[in-house]
Amino acid sequence: MIPFNKPFIIGNELKYIEQAVLSGKISGDGLFTKKCHSFFEKKYGFQKVLLTTSCTDALEMAAILCDLKPGDEVIVPSYTFVSSANAFALRGAKIVFADSYEDNPNVDPQSIASLITTKTKVIVPVHYAGVACDMEAIMKLAGDHNLFVVEDAAQAIDSYYIFADGTRKALGSIGHFATFSFHETKNIIAGEGGMLVINDSSFNERAEIIREKGTNRSAFFRGEINKYGWVDIGSSFLPSEIISAFLYGQLEHLDEIQGKRISIWNRYLEGLKEIVSQGKVSSPIIPTYGDNNAHMFYIVCQSIEERNQLIAHLKNKDIHSVFHYLSLNKSEYFLKNNVEIDIPFSDKFTDRLLRLPFYFELSESDQNLIINEILQFYESK
Repeated sequence: MIPFNKPFIIGNELKYIEQAVLSGKISGDGLFTKKCHSFFEKKYGFQKVLLTTSCTDALEMAAILCDLKPGDEVIVPSYTFVSSANAFALRGAKIVFADSYEDNPNVDPQSIASLITTKTKVIVPVHYAGVACDMEAIMKLAGDHNLFVVEDAAQAIDSYYIFADGTRKALGSIGHFATFSFHETKNIIAGEGGMLVINDSSFNERAEIIREKGTNRSAFFRGEINKYGWVDIGSSFLPSEIISAFLYGQLEHLDEIQGKRISIWNRYLEGLKEIVSQGKVSSPIIPTYGDNNAHMFYIVCQSIEERNQLIAHLKNKDIHSVFHYLSLNKSEYFLKNNVEIDIPFSDKFTDRLLRLPFYFELSESDQNLIINEILQFYESK
């Protein structure tokens, strides 16, 4: 069986876990957590980062920092993972769903613009497949209407936005806040794990408090205060040193991991170019303002029936491919309290997008087998 995903070890992950245990501290904010924080801040220019137990937790922290009240509106793509919306729904916000572009799953700024009201408080662009949303357009909308922007960069580690003047900025460094994931399906993994990025220093202190169960414990351990207590709302968002140690072992090999993933991505693109040029399937779109961190490779089929047939064909050959998000505007939870709304391009990708096996240790021979089976499927149609 060629799996869809496979976790991997590339360097000192296990050595660092042992080192953390032997140090006598495996709870949060130890040596390896600090090493990870320093790595991200220096490499990507993030103003401040805080590791979390998941990207979901980072989104929940961002929602608290945005000081949402019941009735506030948050604009979220319909084509995304539930956490992108749920984190804000937990604060009592009304979720307003925006549509994708016709030719790629990222949220369309024109759709966002049409949904802004006097109650809108936050925009949540999701960088699908690690490819940048149009952040210049989104930040302009936010500036014009005094809105927060929370970049959901779960899939976007080591990916950049290219501004009109040629300036490059790491995804996650542009909005007021950003969130990342180190789930086992991501480029850089820790099993679970995530990160909150704070790009406005006025939120630094409160972010630390929220992450530490609503206490000013972090300031206490830095010697800035002589005792700590409950000063705000919050929860337990810190990952253990075991997660941070594994993550740091991966970060030391970031360039090697990315180089291998880009070669896998390019091999898929080259191998499937014939059926793409024939219009049988579509391949990922990389806009002029974005680059490619090779988080995933997907194709877009002509119909849900065709996609299901292709999944079955590949499964019969012991190849595991998967579809992705289900439009949140059609979810059971949303429809309990809302009328069904039409978001056509999100529905298109829900029905037709297919993700192909993609992981660091995917061999060239296995990848060629996947490509050949897809080509044979379309030759037979």
